[in-house]
Amino acid sequence: MNFQQLQSARRLLVRQKITMMQNRYVVHLEAPDGSEGPMVAFVEQKRLAFKEQVTLFTDDTKQYVLAGFKARQVIDLGSGYDVVDHQGQPIGYFKKDFAASLLKSTWHLDAPGIPTLTGTERSPLVAILRRFVDSLSWLPYHFDFGANGHNAFSVEKKWGLRDRYVVDIADPNLDRRVIIAMAVALDALQAR
Repeated sequence: MNFQQLQSARRLLVRQKITMMQNRYVVHLEAPDGSEGPMVAFVEQKRLAFKEQVTLFTDDTKQYVLAGFKARQVIDLGSGYDVVDHQGQPIGYFKKDFAASLLKSTWHLDAPGIPTLTGTERSPLVAILRRFVDSLSWLPYHFDFGANGHNAFSVEKKWGLRDRYVVDIADPNLDRRVIIAMAVALDALQAR
């Protein structure tokens, strides 16, 4: 998989695999028939990490880093996360908006060359149910990210026994590495 193929992707499929000590995410391009195509990212996130740091690898051999994200501060829920490329250079930033998230989870995403994108849950009812009824955390949710009335990308959690997500990308200028980081963060950090 080369970087140009990843950058031209219009849809990504994300699957979570839960283990005892880590959450694992596998990200694929969508094949023409709608199934999982080539793997573009493999992510492991340690549970209960004191300072959140997540590395996105190009595949499950973990030989090559695609990107990563890291909390700016330890245990500061409002500090935000820097997204970096394989060389540690900044390529984006995201932060949860805790005030706006009281009813519907809201995130802000910044990346070079684009306006700040705001991502909010599409359904107020699902947002409220997920917040107040812990046993309903399996409910699918949808986040739409956009600016100035234009949708840039969306992340949709699908029904099923395992967490699966479909990421639709409308803006061809968005760095797919930043989108993958945000999609993983929506699952890994949502409850914090």
